[in-house]
Amino acid sequence: MKLVCAPEDFAFAEDGALNVVLYGQGSPQLGKRSARGSAGQAAMSQILRARLNVAPRAWDFLSIALAVVTADVAEWRSESPDGWTRELDLTIAVADPDFWNSQARAIEAALQFLSTDRWRLRFVPRGLQPAPPRNPKYPQESCVALLSGGLDSLIGAIDLAAAGKKPFAVSNVVRGDGDNQISFAEAIGGGLRHLPLNHNAKPPWGKEDSQRARSLIFIAFGVLAATTLKAYHDGVHVPFYVCENGFIAINPPLTGTRLGSLSTRTAHPEFLNRIRDILAAADLRIELINPYEHATKGEMLVGCKDQSLLRSLAAQSVSCGRFRVYNYNHCGRCIPCQVRRAAFLAWDASRDTTYYRYDTLGKRDSEHAHFDDVRSLAMALREVKTGGLDPWLGAALSYPRMGDPVPIRDLVKRGLAELAALHDHLGVK
Repeated sequence: MKLVCAPEDFAFAEDGALNVVLYGQGSPQLGKRSARGSAGQAAMSQILRARLNVAPRAWDFLSIALAVVTADVAEWRSESPDGWTRELDLTIAVADPDFWNSQARAIEAALQFLSTDRWRLRFVPRGLQPAPPRNPKYPQESCVALLSGGLDSLIGAIDLAAAGKKPFAVSNVVRGDGDNQISFAEAIGGGLRHLPLNHNAKPPWGKEDSQRARSLIFIAFGVLAATTLKAYHDGVHVPFYVCENGFIAINPPLTGTRLGSLSTRTAHPEFLNRIRDILAAADLRIELINPYEHATKGEMLVGCKDQSLLRSLAAQSVSCGRFRVYNYNHCGRCIPCQVRRAAFLAWDASRDTTYYRYDTLGKRDSEHAHFDDVRSLAMALREVKTGGLDPWLGAALSYPRMGDPVPIRDLVKRGLAELAALHDHLGVK
């Protein structure tokens, strides 16, 4: 699929590519491939309304992320030859095309790892570059943290505040998480400055559900916010915290038929290291940090620096990969739900007052026999128990940019132990 992504005044051609208006309105006509998609208008308006002074290349990076997330929702995986891998060819308007074309191969490689699709990017002039606002505001916070409404980012923000590092909280707003994001920001550290943004990526037809490349927009929102801080404008390197437990960040394939890309890889060390290199090449003074890359979710809960605040908020957080499917309730059986439930069991099971649509996972009836994620995890636990961890891991820790595999291997072992305790507790066979 080919997409051309640019501001509204760009000279779009009607040559069969999907034209996507960045920071403006498209012209959706369901089912008509000649219609235009759109992305980013609401986010740009929010940033300008807040009078934030964004670094030029951070605007370009956001334009790239908006184009990527639009492509990700526009092309159905079911239409690809293998039912998953897509060919995505993007032309993106930016303010500095020469620089970004020098980084195109690096961005393509990061995206291919993230989504397992094949990406081709080219950059052209005439990208949006808003003028610096009059009387800009320069937030005084010393760092930025993603605040998703999930449990890991909640713990991360609590720990940062407890350490005296009051973060500028940035959220990608999606239905079902927005209320949590607001209430968590208000509750932590006496109240955090909060920037809720939405990419509003809209193709002119229905959306692909997998959305494995959306991680890039989370990073882009955080990078943009980091460049608005007073510290950044004073020449300081700004820490940007992407807080996620190391086990779910790695997402080791549970069985030979389950690809790692079936789950998101937002904080996978391979992906983060590739993005770090791109940001460094762009002279964006951002230190991308996951302080929990070697911690399980249970260890994050146990180690949280403000247990009282955590106990009051933890059950309110969202972890489920199918939250919207179950009417904004946790399913209780997907891999993120099982990791969540195992973590609460390791911490304090009485605190898990979450409503799970499927609370009992160990029943041996026809309905529960179709819980693929439960069965896949049970198979993985059995394989590790009988054959050992390393044969089961295979090449999962052999990516070139992951760093030292030894602590990651130990982390995976501890994460599986938490999940094995959950299956024992629930009677899963």
